Amino acid sequence: MALYCAISNEVPEVPVVSPSSGAVFEKRIIEKYIIENGVDPISGKDLRVEDLIEIKTPPIVKPKPPSATSIPATLKSMQDEWDALMLHTFTQRQQLQTARQELSHALYQHDAACRVIARLTKEVTAAREALATLKPQAGLAAPAAAHAAEAAGAGGAAAAGMSAEVVARLQERATALTQERKRRGRTVPDGLVALDQIRAFLTLASHPGLHSASVPGILALDINPSDHSRLLTGGNDRNATVFNKDTEQVVAILKGHTKKVTRVIYHPDEDTVITASPDHTIRVWNVPTSQTTVLLRSHDGPVTGLSLHPTGDYVLSTSTDQHWAFSDIRTGTLLTKVSDASGVSLTTAQFHPDGLIFGTGTEDSQVKIWDLKEQSNVANFPGHAGPVTSISFSENGYYLATAAEDSCVKLWDLRKLKNFKTIQLDEGYSIKELCFDQSGTYLAIAGTDVRVYLCRQWQELKVFNDHTASATGVRFGKNAQYLASTSMDRTLKLYGIE
Repeated sequence: MALYCAISNEVPEVPVVSPSSGAVFEKRIIEKYIIENGVDPISGKDLRVEDLIEIKTPPIVKPKPPSATSIPATLKSMQDEWDALMLHTFTQRQQLQTARQELSHALYQHDAACRVIARLTKEVTAAREALATLKPQAGLAAPAAAHAAEAAGAGGAAAAGMSAEVVARLQERATALTQERKRRGRTVPDGLVALDQIRAFLTLASHPGLHSASVPGILALDINPSDHSRLLTGGNDRNATVFNKDTEQVVAILKGHTKKVTRVIYHPDEDTVITASPDHTIRVWNVPTSQTTVLLRSHDGPVTGLSLHPTGDYVLSTSTDQHWAFSDIRTGTLLTKVSDASGVSLTTAQFHPDGLIFGTGTEDSQVKIWDLKEQSNVANFPGHAGPVTSISFSENGYYLATAAEDSCVKLWDLRKLKNFKTIQLDEGYSIKELCFDQSGTYLAIAGTDVRVYLCRQWQELKVFNDHTASATGVRFGKNAQYLASTSMDRTLKLYGIE
């Protein structure tokens, strides 16, 4: 059997064996490798020239040493070059194998790092959502108060009746508001944003973290009338959130409803909010403690409309149980509950600015005006072709804006009891809410997009298409300095001038 050098793969003239790896080498080649590297080329262990074991083979007759000018000398030089090339090639093969192993290890580490980063990103997102929805700890100190409030509210299902004292108070408040409104109507409010500025409105902020991402959608919006930096939202996640737009901080998370929160109201004079839900309940909350102070069970079906009386003591609500109810939010008492004679579900409700009349919308496209003191239907506004989704009274007390699932907005004159303007939007346009600003100068529409109109001329001033889903709520800030909107895309957006 022939012997072959492990480096050159040729039959060695002077074969030697490495005791470290047991490989056979040409003596001159392995000696050069050991002098340069000091290790066995196969095993990589330390090796000295003295450790090599020479193998006894039959003697080979060698030619005479060539002279420097002879062809054999040239061949000898070429042989030396070949030996050097073999050593270099062998070293390159070893380095290539090492590089392949290192690259494989680096790719494995990269894949593992990507998996870790993805997991950490997911955990950070979940932690941020949990932080945004963390209930303030101050509200945890009095759980008994919520149970007491629920017990008190549960007994308020029977109507107590509107006493003469209540009626007198409603009339007194209405008289004062009417006089105040007449005074304000003579002049434009100081600081009211001009229509050119409305046209220049830009999206100033977008806040997606107010409600849970697992059940996306913000369904209701209101602004604190006395502190326009505070906004209130109701979500699909069954929570209501109080948010400060100036500090961009969540003030309170109100947890208690067992179904989504569809209507929200911020009390104008107190740090109190009111929420309604399809779970048949209306809750009155104390914002600093995040606790329910009064639980109203005025209806036998999902609550669809909610409006606070100008006195700040009573709330109007409508439901699919075909009734509207008038309740005292101080005592949790149901004062009166009236059935709609048409026998259809009520979809929305709104008090007139003076508080003595109010409007309701119905499932069969009717808009009805009611006298609160007489508890009677005094006017009907037919004309829509679908369930009424929103109604809004202008602050001047003369105009009523209504929207339904027929892609149009109708304006009604309450003095003449007739429709004087119809704003027809694109076919399929979904209108979720209407809102006049506090001065009655502008009208905002939330639906497929968000739009602002100039009242009286009913001219479209601005369209906002920033939401990626249908807009559900819209409100003007003080003097229309900014506009807020909410959407099923889980964001609260703020518009204004930079």
